[in-house]
Amino acid sequence: MLVLTKSILEAIFAHALREYPLESCGLIAGESGNESVVKRWYPTYNTAQSARYYTVEPREYLKIERELDSSNLEVTGVVHSHTHSDPYPSVTDVENAVDPSWHYLIVSLRFEKPVCRSFFILNGNINEEELVVIK
Repeated sequence: MLVLTKSILEAIFAHALREYPLESCGLIAGESGNESVVKRWYPTYNTAQSARYYTVEPREYLKIERELDSSNLEVTGVVHSHTHSDPYPSVTDVENAVDPSWHYLIVSLRFEKPVCRSFFILNGNINEEELVVIK
């Protein structure tokens, strides 16, 4: 299960809509030992500049990790959008899954309103997890 606030989810949706027609991307952070609760959201630049895949800007990733080093937080997942398909990991998403402990949130812009789902990806296996939105 992954828990995040409504305001973080709305910020994720806003970023995805701003970046359209390209895929958006960003990182989420949680407390060490309690990585199932999203404490921070970091929108990042998609260096791939593609509507079909994303690449988090490496310098932004490093900057975020350094910022988190001074707290009890760590990167716990990545968020990206699918501009014209369902919120489900693509073959490319599975091939590029870098950390089996991360949450992979996918926002679909295919529908009238953005839709988000969260997954774990381990050894090519996709497992959906419950996404809980709180105030």
